[in-house]
Amino acid sequence: MKTKILILFTAFISACAQLQAQTSFYDLKAKTIEGKEFNFFSLEGKKVLIVNTASKCGYTYQYEDLEKLFQAYKDKNFVIIGFPADNFGHQEPGSNSEIQEFCKKNYGVNFQMMEKISVKGDDIHPVYQWLTQKAKNGKMDSSVKWNFQKYMIDENGNLVDVAYSGDKPMSDKIVNWITGK
Repeated sequence: MKTKILILFTAFISACAQLQAQTSFYDLKAKTIEGKEFNFFSLEGKKVLIVNTASKCGYTYQYEDLEKLFQAYKDKNFVIIGFPADNFGHQEPGSNSEIQEFCKKNYGVNFQMMEKISVKGDDIHPVYQWLTQKAKNGKMDSSVKWNFQKYMIDENGNLVDVAYSGDKPMSDKIVNWITGK
């Protein structure tokens, strides 16, 4: 009997420790591409698609579809947050102002772009630590494999799924998640 109680107590303590290790999506912060602090608690109640972007990648054309997706669903509590990153083949060499100009001029980007960060390695940004570590997000471990990988966060701040670079922004997987189909 004592052994069963000890096992249950140990399992309970372990579960509590794991819950404490998890961080709320809404506790995260980042800087916008203009350099202003952006608190993720402002996203509460919205579905969020987070995408690491690059201006000189074979997937850069996805900016166009990301903007179409944003325009189609922005009035339905949906937002897109783009994080420029230079982690893959030096495909995002520009400064924040150069990236912002490129996105506006070439793709008419109106969704929220953030400052350039690192999405992997020793200098991984806290947002991407949360996205890629089950201990922080409570859902799954993952790694950012390339530019334009997309993370889906529900309106309660829970990580739902990941769509890889080859998954287009207007794919059934992403649109069905947004619309609840």
